[in-house]
Amino acid sequence: MADRRRARRAGRGGAAAVGLCLLLPLTGCGGGSTADSARVQVQHVLDRRAAALLRHDETAYGETGIRTEYTRLRALPLASWAYHVTGVHRTATGATADADLSYRITGYDRAPVDARRTLTLGRAADGTWYVTADEPARRTGQQLWDQGQVTAVRGAHSLVLGAGQRTADLRTYARLADRAVPAVSAAWGTDWTGRVVVLVPRSLQGMAGLLGSPASNYRGIAAVTTGEAGGSGRAPADRVVVNPEAYAVLGDVGKQVVLTHETTHVATRAHTDAATPLWLSEGYADWIGYLGTGRTPPDAAPELARAVKDGRPPTALPTDKDFGFTSDPTELARAYESGWLACRMIADRWGTARLGAFYRAVGAHRQRAGAVEDALKKVLGTTPGAFTEQWREYVRAQLG
Repeated sequence: MADRRRARRAGRGGAAAVGLCLLLPLTGCGGGSTADSARVQVQHVLDRRAAALLRHDETAYGETGIRTEYTRLRALPLASWAYHVTGVHRTATGATADADLSYRITGYDRAPVDARRTLTLGRAADGTWYVTADEPARRTGQQLWDQGQVTAVRGAHSLVLGAGQRTADLRTYARLADRAVPAVSAAWGTDWTGRVVVLVPRSLQGMAGLLGSPASNYRGIAAVTTGEAGGSGRAPADRVVVNPEAYAVLGDVGKQVVLTHETTHVATRAHTDAATPLWLSEGYADWIGYLGTGRTPPDAAPELARAVKDGRPPTALPTDKDFGFTSDPTELARAYESGWLACRMIADRWGTARLGAFYRAVGAHRQRAGAVEDALKKVLGTTPGAFTEQWREYVRAQLG
């Protein structure tokens, strides 16, 4: 169906992790001591700036430089906000500073989100530094406030943050996210935060800016989930990033499926790592997404159904490469549909509890080699060859 074709989403492998830290070398015009002195002074200004933001003191914030970020950030419920200056570079009119920004959203982030920033600074007659611009570092993604004033809508289980979006529209996202969270917990379990943060930029271009990738990679993609795979305990809550243009053309069921799918990625993150193939992570997210929707296999897997009817049924489970955003849209659809039917088959033949146990068993490995084979044997009592043949028969039976 049209909803399904437009709702292709990023897997945990393709999602860009929020805020990669990179320490840059300290440089300056006047040797080590001059550079160190400037760095200390700039750090002090940024410390004052962060403290003023956290205590909602706009006057004190303005004393450290421009107030643009304060205005844009005032709706964001911040638990922490701090800069660590890693380099200062003197210019003819002032300086630029490289800094690692760390922040946490109250009630949602277990650990700080990290983002590299480049700050432009001027210097007053008395030698005091002040901020004239605060921007993403080169080759890094934007933060939502870089795109305009942030509007926040709290749900029972969600926080929806928008830039250039109407509050009424953000409330709709919150309602859908609030349905998604308990639906995911009912299927997967409650060993996750039970909360989700949804980012809604103004446009596809805004989505691409947040992810630090070309907009062409996400055209037709309704949403992606960002975050660190593997559950190290250091990663913050994942962010669901919406493409409002693709999302808008979905029907009501499609919109719910998308947010439930992405919420599943948030819930399963601690059990998803390099060992987890995308057919499993994406198929499982779709399996939960479609629960209770009444969609039949031909409804939810139209491209695969077409291939089966044309005498071209799949011969093997999709590879990770088949889920690439730059893949042919039809092939990409078949990859998602194939993964969904594989997970649906496990639930039908072995039960939903075994499906969850299989997912966790695969993710318990730290590398791909042997992970699926071992989980198939221990959890489902089968082999890769037998499983693939059962899946092929299942596909033909459901879609033929």
